[in-house]
Amino acid sequence: MKKATITKHKSLLSRLGLIALFVCYGLAEYALADDAKAHPALVITAQDVKEMRAEVTHAGRFQSEFQAKKTQLDIKLNEPKQVPVPRDAGGGFTHEVHKNNAQTMYDAAIVYQLTGDKKYANYVRDLLLMYADLYPTLPLHPQRKTDSVISAGKLFWQNLNESVWLVYTIQAYDAVIPALTATERKKIEAGILRPVALFLSEGSPHTFNTIHNHATWATCAVGMTGYVLGEQEWVEQALYGADKSGKGGFLRQLDELFSPQGYYTEGPYYQRYALLPFVTFAKAIAVNEPQRKIFSYRDGIVLKAVNTTIQLSYNNLFFPINDAIKDKGLNTIELVNGVAIAYSATKDAGLLAIAKQQDKIILTGDGLRVAQALDQHLEQPYAFSSMVFQDGAKGDAGGLVVMREQDQALVFKATAQGMGHGHFDKLNWLFYDKGAEIVSDYGAARFLNVEAKFGGRYLPENKTYANQTIAHNTLVVDETSHFNGDTDVGDRNHPELLYFANEGALKITAARVDNAYPDVEFVRTMAQVSHKKLAQPVVLDVLTVKSNKAHQLDLPLQYKGHLVETNFSLNTATQTLAPLGKKFGYEHLWLKATATAEKPLSQITWLNDNGRFYTLSTLAQADMKVLFTQIGANDPNFNLRTENAFVLRIPSAKNTVFASVFEPHGEYNPVSEFTTAANSKVSSIAHQQQGDIDQLSVEFNNGLKLLLLLNNARKFDEQKINKVTVKGKSYSFRGRFRLVDLTEN
Repeated sequence: MKKATITKHKSLLSRLGLIALFVCYGLAEYALADDAKAHPALVITAQDVKEMRAEVTHAGRFQSEFQAKKTQLDIKLNEPKQVPVPRDAGGGFTHEVHKNNAQTMYDAAIVYQLTGDKKYANYVRDLLLMYADLYPTLPLHPQRKTDSVISAGKLFWQNLNESVWLVYTIQAYDAVIPALTATERKKIEAGILRPVALFLSEGSPHTFNTIHNHATWATCAVGMTGYVLGEQEWVEQALYGADKSGKGGFLRQLDELFSPQGYYTEGPYYQRYALLPFVTFAKAIAVNEPQRKIFSYRDGIVLKAVNTTIQLSYNNLFFPINDAIKDKGLNTIELVNGVAIAYSATKDAGLLAIAKQQDKIILTGDGLRVAQALDQHLEQPYAFSSMVFQDGAKGDAGGLVVMREQDQALVFKATAQGMGHGHFDKLNWLFYDKGAEIVSDYGAARFLNVEAKFGGRYLPENKTYANQTIAHNTLVVDETSHFNGDTDVGDRNHPELLYFANEGALKITAARVDNAYPDVEFVRTMAQVSHKKLAQPVVLDVLTVKSNKAHQLDLPLQYKGHLVETNFSLNTATQTLAPLGKKFGYEHLWLKATATAEKPLSQITWLNDNGRFYTLSTLAQADMKVLFTQIGANDPNFNLRTENAFVLRIPSAKNTVFASVFEPHGEYNPVSEFTTAANSKVSSIAHQQQGDIDQLSVEFNNGLKLLLLLNNARKFDEQKINKVTVKGKSYSFRGRFRLVDLTEN
């Protein structure tokens, strides 16, 4: 990215940069108040406990959360304790029992610290003693995947869950140590805590040393266990890898998995998931070894990651790129913890607005500070911004662009592959409006923790459909996914993000991909345009394709809503259906209808449940077809959701352009029984090229005329003045683009 481009969003970068200035203030709160052997001493300190005990005697958010948690625990403590022999995959009975045991032990340990009532500590003690008897007898889990690189667990089918279990359990143990005898501590540590920690490190070296969210959980678990058990060697291994070379470990993960802005390479869903071990272990490090200045590490990357996670959302839900479960959002426990720790360190009042929206207080010292601030109404609106979140450890591996205007959010995905959880969707886009998803992404094919659906794991269709390019809103060449569907190849390549600019009424970005297909280069420009003559902003989309040989070119769009109108006739399959193709996801699409695109302007309109109409108007190229599809073919177990799309197809072309205007408009109100502005206002689209300059002309039937000039050339001189002639009139501009309002000319 050019230096001038980055300064376009300097305000938000400054906001993220301010985090580092507050770190010293925050770290002062993390220092132990008592001697080094005081307990608890991980995320919660002895001083925190003192302050929390005082707060639960006063009416407010913290007291309410404490009372609710205590009431839940009092019911739980009357139920029989269970530590069953593991047999089930994710979501199954034994899986859920062991997962819930860890959470309940954690909760009980906190309530013990706040009340001093030993019945809560005894509950934790009894369960840990039961685990100390069980764990040494366990082989690898019977539901482990033997044909996978995923390391097996013993309590759980994968050791990721074992790591999560230990993250909660070691905090519980740390908090109840004062209530245990030396004999009890010895048995618990020898029977369960040490064996699990060693199993996650020495017993699973591939996972422990890799740069991945599984390793983040493992290093967090082992490192915190090292602090509690006095095993500094384990802490060093957690920080620097099993051999302490720095090639693996928590710090290397911070170096490699985040861009300088705090964007996590696997995308928002896994950024949310990985956030908890990152902030939890960082807090434990700050408490036990403040001299490491972990919250200052890499210019405050942990705290930047919290803000970036929030930014990567719309209407409380995360953008569902890559392998994502679409109902995850800002109220997830991972981000509740992240916001609490970040607010405690920075005192950013905008974070309080997110905490208020989450409506969940955690019983920690950081949660206490959030609760007290909210009780004092100190929150300020959180500033969601239009910006590019650069990808890659150095910020040079493309990026995710978010453009916001009114109720809209336009997401342009020009990121790196995202490792094993990445999808083959370079230059994909999503669109949100009026609280709803309009142009969609399938996310992951998975029923998380629904044991009956493939053990709660990713379904086979995650690879055969959800990962594939046709499941997204970007170019597909010859019915083959980007990088031929090969993740390793995808990991070695990324788009070139040419620019992003925010000029108020115009927000614009462009990126190039020349390695997804051997013979094809494509460049996509997307712009969000506001104008006084438009009731809502519109999106301009220009996708140019260049190749040496002729190819079939497909441009799909996954839409949410009910098809209302097309300006061309449909040949609809009303009796029998056939799959659109045979592989790369095409085999999962029923071909519902075919059509010849109306020339020169092809228009498709649908109505979303939010009561607004949406029209895609496209400049129709020669022989362009429109294919309407529905997910469901070759899906014998009904694993895939039924969703709709249409595909703009050019059967054979070397060089071409897909030029479109995406337009929100009108209202449908079934309660008051009225409909307004149901028809598109776009009356014409024209595209030409003069040398390196693309010219997109758009006219609306209300008299508005816009001309977008683009220079997406590979060899680009920022100081050169670009000159073009359009309809006999000359225009000039310096830089990559210019938007001209021709309405008054």
